Amino acid sequence: MTEQRPKKLLDQVRDAIHLKHYSIRTEGTYVNWVKRYIYFHGLRHPAEMGAAEVEALSATARGRRTV
Repeated sequence: MTEQRPKKLLDQVRDAIHLKHYSIRTEGTYVNWVKRYIYFHGLRHPAEMGAAEVEALSATARGRRTV
């Protein structure tokens, strides 16, 4: 019998989005933001991070925005 490996994070995100019946474009947007968050913080897993890291990404995104 083979051991089942836990699903990868982005697959878990996609599954959660499918359960809520969001559109495929919304799924892509959410997955992109998760990827940005992970890469922004040096490939750390989101389970290791908290509110401070979310705020750091938000502050950077707000700083780049040109309106």
